[in-house]
Amino acid sequence: MNWFTTALKKYAVFSGRSRRREYWYFVLFYLIIYIVLAVIDNATGSIDPQTRIGLFTGIFSLAMLIPSLSVTVRRLHDTDRTGWWILITLIPLIGAIVLLVFLLQDSNAEANRFGANPKAAA
Repeated sequence: MNWFTTALKKYAVFSGRSRRREYWYFVLFYLIIYIVLAVIDNATGSIDPQTRIGLFTGIFSLAMLIPSLSVTVRRLHDTDRTGWWILITLIPLIGAIVLLVFLLQDSNAEANRFGANPKAAA
């Protein structure tokens, strides 16, 4: 949970680097909270039948949009790629696969143009 709160503290920080651990723990806790909220939406009947979006999951997703974008951009910086690579997801299927490969790669061992290696500092 510490990694999730660390990413939230850097709410809109798009500079610097994020380790794989920080990114994937953020994704894990994001999904856990989303699933819990989806269950609550189902139990309370607060899901819109046309859009299939629940009240709680919709608010949570909207609130987490900027933090999830910023941690993804910082993760791309850790692999020495610009944050604009996030736009590759606009290419159906292939873009998501390429971005997933980028996010799974290990960081550069030395400092890069986006800052010092966060692994070395830990």
